[in-house]
Amino acid sequence: MKANKIFLLKSILVLLCFVLILDACKKSAPKEEAIDPKALAKARMLARADSFEIKTEYVGPPGDALEHYTAGFAKIMCSAIFITGLDPDFAAANVGGFVSPFHERKKVGKPMIDFKRKSVSITLPGGITRTAIYLGDQSQGCVTLPAGDEKIFYTPQKIKRNLPDPNATPWPMGDLLPKEPMPATVDMVKVDQAVKAAFELKEGLTAAFVVTYKGRIIAEQYGEGITKDTPLESWSMGKSLTATMMGILIREGVYTLDQPAPIPEWQKEGDARANIKIQDILHMSSGLRFRAPQDPDYDSTKGYPDHTYVYTGGINSFKYTAMRPQQWPPNTVGRYHNSDPVLTNYLIRLAVEKKGEDYLSFPQRELFDKIGVRTMIMETDPYGNFLTQGYEFASGRDWARLGNLYLQDGVWNDERILPEGFVKFVSTLAQPWVKDGRPVYGGFFWINGDGARPIPKEAYMMLGAGGQSTTIIPSHDLVIVRLGHYSGAKAGGKALDKAYALLMEAVPAK
Repeated sequence: MKANKIFLLKSILVLLCFVLILDACKKSAPKEEAIDPKALAKARMLARADSFEIKTEYVGPPGDALEHYTAGFAKIMCSAIFITGLDPDFAAANVGGFVSPFHERKKVGKPMIDFKRKSVSITLPGGITRTAIYLGDQSQGCVTLPAGDEKIFYTPQKIKRNLPDPNATPWPMGDLLPKEPMPATVDMVKVDQAVKAAFELKEGLTAAFVVTYKGRIIAEQYGEGITKDTPLESWSMGKSLTATMMGILIREGVYTLDQPAPIPEWQKEGDARANIKIQDILHMSSGLRFRAPQDPDYDSTKGYPDHTYVYTGGINSFKYTAMRPQQWPPNTVGRYHNSDPVLTNYLIRLAVEKKGEDYLSFPQRELFDKIGVRTMIMETDPYGNFLTQGYEFASGRDWARLGNLYLQDGVWNDERILPEGFVKFVSTLAQPWVKDGRPVYGGFFWINGDGARPIPKEAYMMLGAGGQSTTIIPSHDLVIVRLGHYSGAKAGGKALDKAYALLMEAVPAK
């Protein structure tokens, strides 16, 4: 009871401060100028978060920010060259600006590419060198080596794909497309216009555009040097892939959405983190203290963010994330933090290995082989933990396959891959986000709940930095995939919105 009174008093004081600040803003602002509604919404969101905050000690990631950016640069270049097959100069200028901002790249030496060893090394002004190495075809892609170390702490594995010859197998399990005419209900003139719109802005650097209607490819085009089989940077679309793997384990009865997440580091008596449920984590509302550039109150002067450190630190990302303290109670505040997909991948590894199964081949064995995915490469940290909060590569067609698994309510070839109700869960707005005034997030999927895009509000999306997207529109039986090179994100987004609008005209609603 005493704790409730203290919490209530704290909430009243925070709201009172907010009212006083708002009143001061009104008095100081010119009378003819209205208060910016976005600023007002942000202030309300921050005040709400402050009212729930748990005062815990926070120690940010160690090390120099430029060194971390350089580690990211080396990994980005390694993947772009040895996975996607891009020209090194083009990659350095256009790819992966999230973990390696382009302006920071100018402060370090030119990437040294060893085509024999298949590695990329970059030296900082002080002489420190950061390196990423390619682990081989059909393996775990590229990995960031720990600073000052030349080895990783697990044995890479070549993944066997148990799939038929794609050139002799009909879509979607293979790549043979039907020759029958398109459905008469689809306006193919508008569809063709949508494809043209997606590539219209050259500065958008669109690399792949694939559209399916009722599971059938009705439009497809690729950028220069890209084919239907090219694995492309996909970034945070991997969060939705992570949700899919968790969904498989839920279907198997290993986990339930409403159970407390059995993270080993949280099981000590009195650890409040033991109350965080799996559904809280999938809703990006675990409440862990985990600084991210997407935070509404992010301050870049306060140190390197945890959000990107799990990519660039050369660390055991699972152990690091599990030790982060709480900032808010679970299921209270919605924040886009990599802590939550990292922890989900931790839970996946724990469950798979507890069953005595191989972790690295689990996605191909239990998901990709069942839906025809051949190009997906999932990268790891140096300890063999999947970093599929954003380090994964796949072709446009393979993302379309995954999107269609959701369009079909988690069923493929009459086999239920995802549990009943799971698709509804991931595509339903998460209440912590709604209460924050941001009706845009579900269960590791984005939702068009604010109507920001010219598609139905119930449309839901796998989204990744740099303009990567797989959009599922159930009302129109559509899946739309757009992949592009990072620096073209802004223009690519405008082009995609135009393509969306045309596709809404081309394909009738049910």
